[in-house]
Amino acid sequence: MNLKLKPAVSDGETFFDLAQAPLRELNAALHKLTADTNETHWKVFNPAGRHAVAAGLDAPVTVEIDGPVGYYCAGMNKEARVIINGNAGVGVAENMMSGFVHVKGDASQSAGATAHGGLLVVDGNASARCGISMKGIDIVVKGSVGHMSAFMAQAGTLTVLGDAGEALGDSLYEAKLFVRGSVAGLGADCIEKEMREEHKALLAAKLEAAGILGEVDISEFRRYGSARTLYHFHVDNVSSY
Repeated sequence: MNLKLKPAVSDGETFFDLAQAPLRELNAALHKLTADTNETHWKVFNPAGRHAVAAGLDAPVTVEIDGPVGYYCAGMNKEARVIINGNAGVGVAENMMSGFVHVKGDASQSAGATAHGGLLVVDGNASARCGISMKGIDIVVKGSVGHMSAFMAQAGTLTVLGDAGEALGDSLYEAKLFVRGSVAGLGADCIEKEMREEHKALLAAKLEAAGILGEVDISEFRRYGSARTLYHFHVDNVSSY
């Protein structure tokens, strides 16, 4: 199918082939969409690891990408649903404000970094610094996460069905971390906390949103959070800063 610079439309879906048209044209077309658009379902072919695919969306549309993407896919997302049928490079859903991003493969470093809202689901593993400095996003990783995940995480939740690497939650603020598997090590000011009923309910809600509530046992998870000893500088804690 030769789409050239214009997307093809069929049965209410809009198709865009990045082997035939430049990424700039795709993102420009997506950025023109408004809240009342009837072009609500886009399918993107042959991404071939290109960077910033479907970045900066600001409309309640669905964009399904058939293949692996590079850096910052779905970055700054607002309201849109972005589905990646493959692996994602550094910073997928970086600075997302709202909406839903689903990586059906693995994610590289800094998945969901600095994101303020929305839901990010990774079917595979996420590399180092998953959720770094997150500010309200909910992240669910079905596999494992790498070292320094949730570093300086301020708000939101990180749920990991697998294992977590070294320095989990280093310099954590008020984000809530749930891990089912083993944790290689906790970062500065991050401690294991009691899993009370309200936390089980919160975790259940995040698993339900990710579509996997019935697939896991909530009792297998442990909760981690901030010890709140680094909120204000104290000379006795200088080695931890």
